[in-house]
Amino acid sequence: MKKLFAEFFGTFWLVFGGCGSAVFSAAYPELGIGFTGVSLAFGLTVLTMAYAVGPISGGHFNPAVSVGLWSVGKLPTKDILPYIISQVLGAIAASLVLYFIISGKGDFVSVGGFASNGYGELSPGKYSLGSALVAEVVLTAFFLIIILGSTHENAPNGFAPIAIGLGLTLIHLISIPITNTSVNPARSTGVALFAQNGALSQLWLFWVAPILGAIIGAQIFKFVSKNN
Repeated sequence: MKKLFAEFFGTFWLVFGGCGSAVFSAAYPELGIGFTGVSLAFGLTVLTMAYAVGPISGGHFNPAVSVGLWSVGKLPTKDILPYIISQVLGAIAASLVLYFIISGKGDFVSVGGFASNGYGELSPGKYSLGSALVAEVVLTAFFLIIILGSTHENAPNGFAPIAIGLGLTLIHLISIPITNTSVNPARSTGVALFAQNGALSQLWLFWVAPILGAIIGAQIFKFVSKNN
């Protein structure tokens, strides 16, 4: 249960900090933090929680990461579903808190996109389904390579959260204009439930693509690191 609570709170912080920065700060008149600020926010949430609760649960905070690690024997089969449920619940709880806060704004009318992910008309840059699919698969694959490489027994001790956090920052810098960056089905699910732009109809992609990418990335790292 301690592991599951750690995954819940870690994912809560990721969504609250990352999506919260997009909802509250990115578009603030003249002082907004923009794409760079949101990218850093997502990276910092993972970095801080990886240090805080990573030693308890492994610090996944992402169903795609859990599936990718399971595919190379880094997570027991019995833990997959409980981890994913905890992560999704954490994301939903964070989204609920964000919704409550933003609805208290004086001129509140609608949450709009609510930092949700999408393609086509729901893509920030109007990128197609194909573009979104490729971006999410490739970026999640590299995210798993970064995670597995930085936590490898031959890697320097204590630096993995920094590499993983900076890796997620880079991923967001690349792909916010494409899909608003998912690489995390829980993050996508939490905000899609509250978004008022039809994001739920496209949510399937942000489960399929990250999980596929995670498995590919994990298998690539397993191959290149064999016997090392």
